[in-house]
Amino acid sequence: MSTSICEVGVDRGTQDLRGDLERRLSLATPRDTVRGMFCLGTLEAVRSLAGEAAMRLCVEAGGEPRFVEFFNYPVSTYLRVNDAAARVLEPVCGGWEEAQRQLGRRATADMLHSAAGKALMMLSKGESRRLLGMLPSAYRSAVNYGERSVVWEGASRGRILMRRDFMPSAYHEGVLLAALERVNARSVSVRAWRMGLLDCEYLVCWQ
Repeated sequence: MSTSICEVGVDRGTQDLRGDLERRLSLATPRDTVRGMFCLGTLEAVRSLAGEAAMRLCVEAGGEPRFVEFFNYPVSTYLRVNDAAARVLEPVCGGWEEAQRQLGRRATADMLHSAAGKALMMLSKGESRRLLGMLPSAYRSAVNYGERSVVWEGASRGRILMRRDFMPSAYHEGVLLAALERVNARSVSVRAWRMGLLDCEYLVCWQ
């Protein structure tokens, strides 16, 4: 199975993205929340790749003494944990964007191991198109902000539209790649267009 990522459209240089945190935080409200399992998964990814000390830095960045899997936390907390994680993983992964992709892959793995994720896999019947079509509902079970939709352009080609989503586009590239790999899609390609700070479109195709 081969996987490729290619990005076109709006220039989304790494330095600009690495400096987006404060702007994203300014748009988040206390009502925008995310499941604790994603915070825990991010911390475990850091621990396994960069060690306990690096993980503790990320915990401190989040401002929470501990995380509980099924609790909901402000997305601002997760953004701080994610930003700290990407920065400490940058030298390990070969860049900030690749670190974000790896964190997105970890988020997919954690989601698919949950009860909701197992139900998603059962309902998708291992079919790539069916799985992608169900992603908007899967996101709603994990976070309570933003809007996501799928527009099909062919049997194995579609656009994932994400509006008011706080995570970097490279993170969602990892999410989408890992989801399709889970159902053994081949020659997966994800192309991201940033339409605004919180809005992005992802052209996804596979064989």
